[in-house]
Amino acid sequence: MGKTLGVLAGVGHLPVDVVLGAKAEGYRTVVVALVPGTHEELPSVADAFYGINIGKVGKIFDTLKKEGVGEVTMIGKVTKEILYSGGVLIPDWQALKILMSLPDRHDDTIMNALVKKLESMDIHVMDQTLFLKALMPEEGVLSKRKPTAEEWEDMKYGFRMAKKIGGLDIGQTVVVKNKAIMAVEAIEGTDACILRGGQLGKKAIVAKTAKPAQDSRFDVPGVGVKTMESMIASGCAGIVMEAGRTLFVERERALQMANEHGITVVAMKEEPGSVN
Repeated sequence: MGKTLGVLAGVGHLPVDVVLGAKAEGYRTVVVALVPGTHEELPSVADAFYGINIGKVGKIFDTLKKEGVGEVTMIGKVTKEILYSGGVLIPDWQALKILMSLPDRHDDTIMNALVKKLESMDIHVMDQTLFLKALMPEEGVLSKRKPTAEEWEDMKYGFRMAKKIGGLDIGQTVVVKNKAIMAVEAIEGTDACILRGGQLGKKAIVAKTAKPAQDSRFDVPGVGVKTMESMIASGCAGIVMEAGRTLFVERERALQMANEHGITVVAMKEEPGSVN
């Protein structure tokens, strides 16, 4: 019998991509949907599928052990605002035990505690991107429209600022216009940040990067169709993402949307020493 991979899934298409990639490599896949609204294809592509609220940590661990999971990956959007949205998270004693032991509620603090617990159960937490390398764009302009000189400057500035907030474990996205910060992603998530910033700075630029010390076992930044929808709704002019370290999900459809609305899309590499 081959290896069994557990997929702790949030919303979006990435969990589907991971399951298909893992199955192509000979893995049996067990998906645990952590929140409502995971992708409709997940139950049909997975070998086993469970819907267990993210607060039911004990039940999640028991399910992984019962299914013989030896490796696990956490993929898809489970943004931290879920922890603070009334009634969605009802923690069991295992979740409370973990949360109460933490020095703070930073994303990385919470996720590292979960990783430590899984590893103590002899369940290895894998690199999120292991089956997703093809989704990471190389450096260059990806859209039909190239950025204007002003947009290039905003992209470079926004890239540096996104790196700075990532270093503080606040978020991974900023919205800029004329080298002024319109919005910074925090607990509300990327799309709300884009909507707020885009409305404040007409024809603004979105910048999304990996954290300087990004742990690729969780929370790798992603850009996709939902990102484009938020940019279109708020009138943003372009987006820059980090080349080789950002997942560009459903790229063909997302670029089609960008091209239809004249949005410029760029993958950029970090300049040495630019975050200091």
